[in-house]
Amino acid sequence: MSKDGVVRKSNNGSKYDNDKKKERAKPKTSSVSMIALLIILIITVVTIPRPFQPVGKPTLLHVWYYGWITAISTGLGVLPLIFIPKLDSYWVGVSNAIAAGMMIAASYSLFVEGCSFDEPDDHSEIASEARTAIGALLGLAFILGTKQFLEKHEDLKVGDIGGADAKRILLIFFVMTLHSFSEGVGIGVSFGGNHGSELGLFISASLAVHNIPEGLAIAVVLIPKNTDKLTAALWSILTSIPQPLMAVPAFLFVHYFIVVLPVGLGFAGGAMAWVAFFELLLEAYEDTNMLTTGCFSAVSLAGMLFLQNAIDERSHS
Repeated sequence: MSKDGVVRKSNNGSKYDNDKKKERAKPKTSSVSMIALLIILIITVVTIPRPFQPVGKPTLLHVWYYGWITAISTGLGVLPLIFIPKLDSYWVGVSNAIAAGMMIAASYSLFVEGCSFDEPDDHSEIASEARTAIGALLGLAFILGTKQFLEKHEDLKVGDIGGADAKRILLIFFVMTLHSFSEGVGIGVSFGGNHGSELGLFISASLAVHNIPEGLAIAVVLIPKNTDKLTAALWSILTSIPQPLMAVPAFLFVHYFIVVLPVGLGFAGGAMAWVAFFELLLEAYEDTNMLTTGCFSAVSLAGMLFLQNAIDERSHS
């Protein structure tokens, strides 16, 4: 209150009110994001293969489209933040545990397919089990090499993003994108061989579900930075675009060089196993506890193995 009895607002109070208004201001969706969404919808509709599930040998369009579906599923990670803007880290951990169980099941299926590989055109003198093991070691080496390269730049942990600049956010996108390359290879090679139609469908479904927590991790970074939810979903999808782009050449490579298919299956299985055990499960444990992580991942693993067996029985009936 001033000497003349008039109550005046201090500059500090006014500044505080302005800051609160900025916090409450909802970010607007840009026209670029709307155009990008329209393009994604057009590609999704126009490139649908017919029949949707491959009969006999899968076509290039099948391989592309299943990779495309896994990529756009990353955008679904934004959905929880629509209903719960401040999602508790516990539920992020639960989703990581579920994704880990699915990826372990996918890795197991890839290893089994590689070790039991038996094609008439395969004239290699190296046993399929040995080729699968070589591929698994290459997959582990690729992931470890990527991790080592990224650790030289900066700590990329999402939990420490507060106050970080755009460069650090882009590095997080870089991590997700690099992972997508090996996952795209996994989709492509899984469609090769006699059981490619069934195994490819299973691996694609596993990766699609696994991508949702990754999309959530990206959304958790962007939305507090005043990014609208659609734009956050589009950035999430962008990090997974290498999946369909790598799936097609990987499928073509093993299709014409059938002897390397067990190596490709082992590579994808090794890379997925490392991500499942040393990233997803560890992050789930940090956000929840040992019991929750073990239960959700075990149920997820059992469910995916049951689904795989059901697909196999249907294909052999």
